[in-house]
Amino acid sequence: MPVQLSHPQAVIRLRDIEAELERLQALAELTVEDEQSFDELTREFAEVDNHRRQMERLSALERVRSTSASVNERRRPGGPALGTERGTSIGSGGHYDADPILNPDSVEDRRFRNPWDLGEMRTFSRSVEEIGQELQARALCAVEKMAGANDRIRAAATSVIEDWDDKKGTIARMCLATSSPEYLRAWSKLARGKGHMVTPEEQQALERAMSLTDNQGGYLVPFQLDPTIIITSNGSQNDVRQVARQVVATGDVWNGVSAGAVQWRWAAEGSEAGDNAPGFGGPTVPLHKADGFVPISYEALDDAENVTSEVGKLLAAGKDDLEATALAVGTGSGQPTGIVTALAGTGSVITSTTTDTFASGDVYKVDSALPARHRKNASWLGNRSIYNAVRQFDSAGGSALWERIGADVPPLLLGRRALEAEDMDGTVTATQDNYALVYGNFDNYVIADRVGMSVEFLPQLMGANGRPKGQRGWYAWYRVGADSVNDGAFRMLNIT
Repeated sequence: MPVQLSHPQAVIRLRDIEAELERLQALAELTVEDEQSFDELTREFAEVDNHRRQMERLSALERVRSTSASVNERRRPGGPALGTERGTSIGSGGHYDADPILNPDSVEDRRFRNPWDLGEMRTFSRSVEEIGQELQARALCAVEKMAGANDRIRAAATSVIEDWDDKKGTIARMCLATSSPEYLRAWSKLARGKGHMVTPEEQQALERAMSLTDNQGGYLVPFQLDPTIIITSNGSQNDVRQVARQVVATGDVWNGVSAGAVQWRWAAEGSEAGDNAPGFGGPTVPLHKADGFVPISYEALDDAENVTSEVGKLLAAGKDDLEATALAVGTGSGQPTGIVTALAGTGSVITSTTTDTFASGDVYKVDSALPARHRKNASWLGNRSIYNAVRQFDSAGGSALWERIGADVPPLLLGRRALEAEDMDGTVTATQDNYALVYGNFDNYVIADRVGMSVEFLPQLMGANGRPKGQRGWYAWYRVGADSVNDGAFRMLNIT
């Protein structure tokens, strides 16, 4: 897409670029982002300078044409005198110097026709926040235009950018780098082992995207195929994810803010206000690396021309399955902290009334122990076998506890959703802890996803004897973390 600037605007932009390049060159050490900015500015300088010279040539040609026309008119009877030819402005007769007021489509309205072209951005003399705002605006425009995405994915991607991007536009920049048509085509070729078919434009898109990640090797999954976006848009099969608070992290640790309730009082007229400010805390959720592998035969790869469009779904399904266990009973060491692990040993544990015996009174005991402010939005979490035991507490099938006993979609235990986690204890074993039920407001259990899964294509899988198996594969890795940020919002039944 040609540069849409008037001649004066082009000259000013060239000066801005030169000043910014001088500033970067004077730095003692350039960051990865600085290096990328330097390369983009260098390319933009060449494009704008070529545009400027083209306008000057057109202006010179127009003057020649005007002079020639005046001479011809002077030779004709009644023609104007030589030297009174009409004046011209730089770029007149073309679209390069179209008036942005009389023709508003000439400058600003063309900015986001290609939101991925960051060469149009002016970075000199602009604050980090201003640049971040433009990156976010471009990313939201790109979401509407990106190929290979349905309306649900677009809605999820929009939410991720609007709700979780930082002031520098970190997520927006990643979205722009990995959602462009050039990047999607290049990634699809690499995922099919056809890297030799990547065009120079596609290679440039790959290099631009790789400059944004600190991973070694592999290629970032296109934004519209990222499992985090797909899980958000289609809903998770993991019950914990359905009710937990899901956030997006741009680093290796998610940092949140928590506060206790404000202590209000009844105040007499004219009395001095008390110090009712809550105490603020800073919960953190570390992110952990997880990886997976997707093998595929030569035949399947050749037969399915659109196989790369299914890779995102495959990776998302595997991601969901892996996390199901971790979000329930994960140790927190090298993996997310499961809700059971987070609550074990805290004041949120409620012991059964009778040793090693699960009875209906225990369910009521847990419900009563949860503060009312958390009970309003609470859900149950437990193994299916525990729920079946609840149904057998009386001859009516647990009607005293269950609502809509025959429905089960969703089951309601004491009027609250009953979610399943098959990795929680399903039977009662004597002389040991049996964490049978978790009850609470899962908005206080945070799952932090880092957008930006990387995939590396392996062109040849070898067997145990070192010989080819006739398969290729995708090796993928990403980061995720989870933990309770307020244990007081939960109660957990321990049958012991």
